[in-house]
Amino acid sequence: MVKMTKSKTFQAYLPSCHRTYSCIHCRAHLANHDELISKSFQGSQGRAYLFNSVVNVGCGPAEERVLLTGLHAVADIYCENCKTTLGWKYEHAFESSQKYKEGKFIIELTHMIKDNGWE
Repeated sequence: MVKMTKSKTFQAYLPSCHRTYSCIHCRAHLANHDELISKSFQGSQGRAYLFNSVVNVGCGPAEERVLLTGLHAVADIYCENCKTTLGWKYEHAFESSQKYKEGKFIIELTHMIKDNGWE
């Protein structure tokens, strides 16, 4: 009899020589500081950062939401390691002035910690 076991989710590790942001709950790497676009965003639980790309993050289904800057199609994102909801991904912006957000990620500060070389 062959025993099947569920394989562990692969976890990406960002280079230790770069400043990174990690999940505050499990310390999985989330983003490199070089991918930070803006610190001027507001999440449902306070301040949030906009990133160009992230790692170790899963994405839920997209849904339309009215945010502070208008109507957007967004998908909640969560840490692949501990499954905590971190923020959202902008799938589509309905207003032309907001198109730059498409494909970008919001992570709320309450779920992040700075790692590697922030002294």
